[in-house]
Amino acid sequence: MKIDKAFLLKRVLPVFAGASLGYAYYYFIGCTSGSCPITSNPWISTIYGGVAGFIISIPSKKKADDNATN
Repeated sequence: MKIDKAFLLKRVLPVFAGASLGYAYYYFIGCTSGSCPITSNPWISTIYGGVAGFIISIPSKKKADDNATN
């Protein structure tokens, strides 16, 4: 089975980076009182970071080639 490096770089890496940043946000900045719903729990902040990384990794629509219409 061949691993597609482009897929890993474009889709999987941003999710792991977002999850890591979400956990880092919990660890360094997080809420200790428990009143903050996202940053008081390491699992939730990690999942939110992963979801944010996934959203960033979704490709946007490409514009149509202007030369094709002329």
